[in-house]
Amino acid sequence: MSELLTGLDERIGGIRELYEDLHRNPELSFQEVRTAEVLARRLREAGFEVTTGVGGTGVVGVLRNGDEPGVLLRADMDALPVREIEAVDYRSTATGTGPDGDETPVMHACGHDTHMAALIAAAEQLAERREHWSGTVLAVCQPAEEVGGGARAMLEDGFLERFPAFDVALGQHIASAPSEHLYVRPGTFMAAADSLRVTVHGRGGHGAQPQATVDPIVIASSIVLRLQTVVAREISPEEVAVVTVAAVHAGSKENVIPATAELKLNVRTFDPAVRETVLEAIGRIVRHEAAAAGAPREPDIEPINSFPLLVNDVDAARRIGAAFTERFGAEFVHEPPAKAGSEDFGAFGTAAGVPSVFWNFGGFDPAHYPDPAKPNAAVAAGLAPGNHSPEFVPTGLEPTLRRAAAAMVTAAGLWLA
Repeated sequence: MSELLTGLDERIGGIRELYEDLHRNPELSFQEVRTAEVLARRLREAGFEVTTGVGGTGVVGVLRNGDEPGVLLRADMDALPVREIEAVDYRSTATGTGPDGDETPVMHACGHDTHMAALIAAAEQLAERREHWSGTVLAVCQPAEEVGGGARAMLEDGFLERFPAFDVALGQHIASAPSEHLYVRPGTFMAAADSLRVTVHGRGGHGAQPQATVDPIVIASSIVLRLQTVVAREISPEEVAVVTVAAVHAGSKENVIPATAELKLNVRTFDPAVRETVLEAIGRIVRHEAAAAGAPREPDIEPINSFPLLVNDVDAARRIGAAFTERFGAEFVHEPPAKAGSEDFGAFGTAAGVPSVFWNFGGFDPAHYPDPAKPNAAVAAGLAPGNHSPEFVPTGLEPTLRRAAAAMVTAAGLWLA
């Protein structure tokens, strides 16, 4: 392992330049055209066989160095419709067109730029040190993680048939946590997620004649309040679920009652039975609130996206955790609780029928985190930014990239003979 990591520290300066370029030029889901070109070029220069356009904008690099085993290393590429604060000179001022057709600011507010930079560093390191390992490395640059469609799109585009088989799938994600710290958990790690669009149909009219209308805003408001009872009153305290209404759109003028109102919901669950209960309750509440108000037709409930439950292979995760502890020290390696965030990374291992492991790495000033084992406490206390925040720009950049790249090489080296 020491031989695999030799020279990695000297590589990080150039990787930081790549990171800053990616951070400055983010692209939304399935629009990662420039990003894909940059990553494909770096992989080709490192000696990988590169295929672009996989699942839309996905990139797959293959480095053959002997026969079996095969290791898949994955990073996601897409950014979010978030306006970045002015905190760094390489901040994003990019804009893009969102799924609803609206122009929006764009930012890597979930840190996918660090994932890509770390993957390229690991890929280049393995290519340069290939005399110390044997097997095949698949470097997968995946689009559209934020909408839960990128992994599925790559698989539907023949990923398993077009590229070499692999024995394990490995991925990582930056967290609001102290830089150089790693978080790996055997078993269930991240929640399943379902996003829904609910359109409530009323009867519009003049604000001065509400009796002649069916106000969809009032119906929508009742739905929002009633949905808060799903977790509180229909899910056992021993189970976990989250129901969030994060967007409400209705009307355009103060004296015009609109004909429709739109809600966007997000659901997180860790158990298929709980998921079924929550989704059934949402449908029941939405329909019955509309009926109680005399709505002229039932609301429309449409899925926006979904993420599967992310479950780490127990043996593989423990093996990686032990390797991290040996390489980086026990004080830097933690086993976190399951997270309500979601990921589509697990689709690769599930489709191939092989183990997969996903872990987190920290990226921020350790002074913000009184207890590195419980970084969420610092986020909740307002000491540190959380993912999807306009302030989510790593502060310990070079230590973060160095540790993330070293973690990926260390994990891959466990399977590369």
